[in-house]
Amino acid sequence: MSSFDVVVIGSGPGGYVAAIRCAQLGMKTALIEKYNTLGGTCLNVGCIPSKALLDSSHHYEDAVKHFEEHGIEVPGEVKVNLEKMIARKQSVVDQTTSGIDYLMKKNEITVFHGMGSFVDSTHVKVDLTEGGEETLEAKNIIVATGSKPSTLPFITIDKERIITSTEALKMPEIPKHLVIIGGGVIGLELGQVYRRLGADVSVIEYMDRIIPTMDRAQSKELTKVMKKQGVKFHVSHQVTSVERNGDEVTIKANNKKGEEVSFTGDYCLVSVGRRPYTDGLAADKAGIQIDERGRIEVNEHLQTNVSNIYAIGDVVKGAMLAHKAEEEGVFVAETIAGQQPHINYNLIPGVVYTWPEVASVGKTEDQLKEAGVDYKVGQFGMRALGRSRASGDIDGFVKILADAATDEVLGVHMVGARVADLISEAVTAMEFRASAEDIARMSHAHPTYAEAVKEAALDATDKRPLHI
Repeated sequence: MSSFDVVVIGSGPGGYVAAIRCAQLGMKTALIEKYNTLGGTCLNVGCIPSKALLDSSHHYEDAVKHFEEHGIEVPGEVKVNLEKMIARKQSVVDQTTSGIDYLMKKNEITVFHGMGSFVDSTHVKVDLTEGGEETLEAKNIIVATGSKPSTLPFITIDKERIITSTEALKMPEIPKHLVIIGGGVIGLELGQVYRRLGADVSVIEYMDRIIPTMDRAQSKELTKVMKKQGVKFHVSHQVTSVERNGDEVTIKANNKKGEEVSFTGDYCLVSVGRRPYTDGLAADKAGIQIDERGRIEVNEHLQTNVSNIYAIGDVVKGAMLAHKAEEEGVFVAETIAGQQPHINYNLIPGVVYTWPEVASVGKTEDQLKEAGVDYKVGQFGMRALGRSRASGDIDGFVKILADAATDEVLGVHMVGARVADLISEAVTAMEFRASAEDIARMSHAHPTYAEAVKEAALDATDKRPLHI
């Protein structure tokens, strides 16, 4: 039997980062992964492959719609080679996952490929992919088994015509009409990919707006922009049935008036969120408590009710975000090492990688209103920036919410080009409890998209933006 200071179950961003940090802190560490490649959902069938397809489809759309206005003439017809596009996506995934293999070797982390399950609170059995089994003894165990796509009780996912995000990343053809159930991040990103490539795309959302967890102004702006791109939205619709007949899928739903409506497409993407994944973990053998939503219960130290077992990432409460899982992985490693790390969950940004991108950190207006906080708003449109006009990316805005009395920044919400990167400025400012005036007095390079942050801060401080 092999003995370790720490055994990590699951090699997604939370798990592999936790393993690296444990190794850096001098702990003998093992990592268990049920699949043949490391990296979990994010690297294999999530964040990385979806961004590769978003970038490829963006290039195609630029070639078809925007090259001419830039003085670029392409002889002949611009065509999509979907097979090659998906092959490139896979090569990006392969490069990224092989990078994790390198990091495991570099940090002398022992990797076991196979299904990990608890024997008891200090032993984990691995049913090895190559055959046989091995039992590992561990002083500490970190559960980082992630999540799987959710569905609705009456939907049968056949992985051919009624699909999840996993299948949408390797489509055999461009859909004629892709119907998406769910107007959240995953559905919108993949919907934009196939809309750019020529598919008709319809999004059905139960709530009264898309990206409902983000600020209402962002929902409104993204809806407007994606409608211009040709995506059709049906909000306040409750799906009641999804049936396949040959190569056709029919989706029935009740609209906000209670009337039944139907949608027909050749593919239906079910994108209604994700569920914690603990299948096969045998958590009960270790005495771990799981709540009614399938999440492992943890305290403020991400420690389960069994003191030497921790859980991180999508399998515990909170936003299902790769970077949240990474922060938690480092947090737990340092906690085990006797340090006193800290995570501010209010300052973990959220991003939608459509174009324009959408990014948020901190509180939304609805949250501040509900909490009874007296706040002020500063907002600046991207179209007023020279950099936006130069690139042709004039949609979107930066919105800053600040405390009415202290001017402390409470939330920053952006829609626009490269705001996925730009949101880090807001995170940094809020981590140091900056005021809107602090940001307004900082020099921002010209011409950049970041100037919108300064202008929004000026607007929040005393309604004196310079360029509108």
